[in-house]
Amino acid sequence: MSVEPFDLRRLKIFPLAQRHHLTRAADILVDPDSPPRSISEANAARVAECAERIRDARQRGASVMLVYGAHLLRNGSARILDRMMAGGWLTHLATNGAGTSHAWEYAWFGASTESVEMNVAQGTFGTWEETAVNIHRALLVGALEGMGYGRSLGRQIAEDGVTLPDPEGLRAAIAADPGHSLAGARVELLRTMQQFGWKAGRVSVEHRFKPASILGSAWKHNIPMTVHPGIGYDIISNHPIFNGAAIGRAAELDFKLFAGSVENLEGGVVLSVGSAIMGPQVFEKTVSCVNNVRLQAGLKVLRDFSIYVVDLQDGGGWDWTQGEPPKTNPAYYLRFCKSYSRMGGPMHYLQCDNLAFIHQLFTQLAG
Repeated sequence: MSVEPFDLRRLKIFPLAQRHHLTRAADILVDPDSPPRSISEANAARVAECAERIRDARQRGASVMLVYGAHLLRNGSARILDRMMAGGWLTHLATNGAGTSHAWEYAWFGASTESVEMNVAQGTFGTWEETAVNIHRALLVGALEGMGYGRSLGRQIAEDGVTLPDPEGLRAAIAADPGHSLAGARVELLRTMQQFGWKAGRVSVEHRFKPASILGSAWKHNIPMTVHPGIGYDIISNHPIFNGAAIGRAAELDFKLFAGSVENLEGGVVLSVGSAIMGPQVFEKTVSCVNNVRLQAGLKVLRDFSIYVVDLQDGGGWDWTQGEPPKTNPAYYLRFCKSYSRMGGPMHYLQCDNLAFIHQLFTQLAG
């Protein structure tokens, strides 16, 4: 049976203004100074403990890393996280590809989120011109400066656009040193500029709703923001501009930056909020890299750090501070708990609404 690759140039692409948006920035953004939603007594005790661990970590100069899923952004936490960054409570943020699509759409259009079921049936899910083009353009340009996914897109949001280089300059640089570390990035940008008729110079894209974007805040506060996407996972795949090389290059840089923050995790804190797959998978790989280097230097493996995992799913009634359950227990198959419980530091699981957790935590830290 012969199968040909699908030609994305066959897609009919639509402007974002034609999409029915399920959430709007003006409706979801939560005032950091408003009273946080109540949580259970047990979770409140964990939040207070977590806040104290974060204070200790920052006094020691250790990393405090927030790994989050897209729902934390969609639930309106951006202004709260901006204040936490401004206060120095977070030293690294990380999300998945979906977290960036929503972040850019909120910042530019003031609305985001579509009905997957309805739009897949109509063949329109993800086929939105501005989202795919602007995210790719940010990554392609940022790569020329050695920037990853999070910094490239955060800069575009904060600075309202990017500057495209002269194509002749790109051609000359490629020809002069085809083995240069940036040669691939130059080729991909040049090819894309030719394919879509992009001209050299400033491309202004006004982001009128910046407070709704966590990525823009991270750039503003000069805090590492990394993105860990899957190729074909996100709506920017549903467009003729889809470029796995650009996405992969940006994600590679961000993986290394994430590992750099893990290297400073002794005495630190990891918050994994609503990231059931990406967070634990990326974290376990980077911890292994860091332990590899520490052992070569005659150091002990990472141990002195705390992990707080927050999700709405039932944690299986298992006390994860005692280690992982046996394979006969259904809780063993909860990846978002099991992987973190294996990483060396004590892992605490809170079955809790993610926005309520972050808002309560901010209130504790700011108090």
